[in-house]
Amino acid sequence: MNEDIALAVIGGTGVYRLPGVQWQHSHTLQTRFGAPSGPIRTARIGSAQVAFLARHGEGHALPPHQINYRANLQALHDLGVRRVLAINTVGGIGAAYGPRVLAVPDQIIDYTWGRISTLCEEPGSPVLHVDFGDPYTESLRLELLAACKAAGVDVVAGGCYGATQGPRLESKAEIARLGRDGCDLVGMTGMPEAGLAREFGLSYASLCVVANWAAGCDPANAEITLEEVLANVESVSGHLLPILEQLLAS
Repeated sequence: MNEDIALAVIGGTGVYRLPGVQWQHSHTLQTRFGAPSGPIRTARIGSAQVAFLARHGEGHALPPHQINYRANLQALHDLGVRRVLAINTVGGIGAAYGPRVLAVPDQIIDYTWGRISTLCEEPGSPVLHVDFGDPYTESLRLELLAACKAAGVDVVAGGCYGATQGPRLESKAEIARLGRDGCDLVGMTGMPEAGLAREFGLSYASLCVVANWAAGCDPANAEITLEEVLANVESVSGHLLPILEQLLAS
C-alpha cells in the first residue's frame, strides 16, 4: 500500500494518459469486486505522488455500463488513495457549457439503470445510507477551482451533471428533458462512481471537459461525431498538468 499517494486521477474518454507525466510504476491489481479497468500508473508531480487510471481502459475497450466502478475505486483505495479527481468527458446543455469549456459541477442527477451502484449489493454487506445531498466533496471542489485560477485556466464553477446510460448518445427530446430537470452537462460515467466514492469515504470531485454540444443544443445543429469529441478533448488536455500541479501544491 502506498500511503503517500496524494491524489488519484480517473481519466475519461480521450484522457488515457496525462500529457507531460512520465509514469514510474504500474500496478495490476485484483480486488474483492474483480479487476479494475486497467493498470494504475503512479508518478511524481512535483513532490507529490499521483495515481492514474483510465476509466474505459487504456484502449477504450469498456462502454460506460460495463465499467467495474467498484473495482476501480477499491483498487485505488487499496493503494492508499483518499482523494480522487474524476475527469469526465461530457456534452454541454447550458449556454455557458459549450465545446472546449472546463467545468467543476456541484450537483448530479442519476438516469442510469442496471449498474451495481453500492457496496451493499452482496448479501450480508453492511447497509450504508450515506449523505449524498452534496455529491462532490466541497473542500476538494474549492481546491480544484483555486488550482484552475492559479494555473490561469478558465473554468465554469458549478453546474448539474446528468448521468445517462449510454453508450449511445441522447436524443434531442431526452436532452430537452435533462434541461428541464436542471442539468447543465450530460455524461455517462458520473454515476455510480460519485456515489460509490462517498460510500468508500473518498474525497471526490469532477473536472468536466465539454467535448460537444448535447443533441439539440448546437446553434449550428451539426451532427455529433467521435472525431469532434476527441479533437475537443485533445485541445484542452494541455491544461490538465498545470491544474494538477497547482492542486497538489495547495
